[in-house]
Amino acid sequence: MARINLLPWREWERERKKKEFLTNLGGILLAGAILVFAGGWMLDGSIEGQNERNRFLQQKIAALDERIAEIKNLQNQREQLLARMRVIQDLQGNRPVIVRVFDEVVTTLAKGVHYSSLKMQGTSLAVTGTAESNNRISALMRNLAGSDWFKDPNLKSIKEDPDNSDYGRQASTFDLTFTKVNPNRPVEDG
Repeated sequence: MARINLLPWREWERERKKKEFLTNLGGILLAGAILVFAGGWMLDGSIEGQNERNRFLQQKIAALDERIAEIKNLQNQREQLLARMRVIQDLQGNRPVIVRVFDEVVTTLAKGVHYSSLKMQGTSLAVTGTAESNNRISALMRNLAGSDWFKDPNLKSIKEDPDNSDYGRQASTFDLTFTKVNPNRPVEDG
């Protein structure tokens, strides 16, 4: 049989397969690198897009926070204006009441009595005066108790004043307190 040497062909085949393997390996490495870079580029793009959306939302939230602060400021101003309006309405509404109280003070004044001072704090009135006699002070207290505008007359002190030039020897000075009520105001249920 003829001797054929197949060794060089095997070496060539081995070299060719080695080159093919290295070429395939290089192609796979190149494809892997391209995929990694493409994936990284896509992730960077997604992250940048999300960051852009976050910045947009933060800007809108900041704008809404400013509007909320402005609304709260406007609400505070509104409450202050309403409080001022209530005070003005109360003052306007109490104007005729004060006149009526002074008119009622004169109406309830008994004959033979005069006031030397009248003080009003809130709804409480304190009167200092001089009377012709103790009976006149009693009549004054009855008049105050019978009034729709006053209640709870309370005699704090009474002193004889025999040296009084207006009413003579039976004159007395007195301190009296009573409470102002408004019969026109509806009764509030407590």
